[in-house]
Amino acid sequence: MCATGRGESPRVAVLALQGAFAEHEAVLAKLGVRCTELREAGDLRKEFDALILPGGESTVQAKLLEALGMLAPLKVRIEGGMPVLGTCAGAILLAEGIDEGKGSGSCSGGSPRGFATMPIRVRRNAYGRQLGSFRTEGLFACGKNPSKSGKIPMTFVRAPRIEAVGEGVEVLARAHGDIVAVRYGNQMALSFHPELDDDTSVHEVFLSLVRRM
Repeated sequence: MCATGRGESPRVAVLALQGAFAEHEAVLAKLGVRCTELREAGDLRKEFDALILPGGESTVQAKLLEALGMLAPLKVRIEGGMPVLGTCAGAILLAEGIDEGKGSGSCSGGSPRGFATMPIRVRRNAYGRQLGSFRTEGLFACGKNPSKSGKIPMTFVRAPRIEAVGEGVEVLARAHGDIVAVRYGNQMALSFHPELDDDTSVHEVFLSLVRRM
């Protein structure tokens, strides 16, 4: 589903091990952005300028990243400044701190940590299981992209909650009083799924980070 357009468009890699990666690819295609899928270590030799970590099962994704030998090299690139967007499970993979959430036994001490490159603490499944999914609207703000600020739809599916942020982390959005979107340098983490709605504002703001590289 990735666009094959030419020109100045950046190339965005989408982690395609598990979860809602196809939905992100559809948004990128809609925006005319080239993308490539990462399914195995050999895919890391492809050329790409940025990375999207989709929603899904964070523990499964972390275990696969580790088993396939993809975790360490991608972490090096993220720490080196490569722009990355993590949605739902992707936000958990980026978080330095993870708390066990409602009805979740998957955050025990033996679980893989993920990339742990963003100084935030998240609570897994903070809004409950699948039946606790909901949709709302909230103000999404980006100081360096004021034209992209405004209300956007937010779809939460077994979503984590961002419970604490460290120094240098910018809060981009809140919903029902909770922090649901943050930015740390070139890293963006969201509790919700922007790829499940028609609004492309979040992806456009992320792409603006990529184009500034």
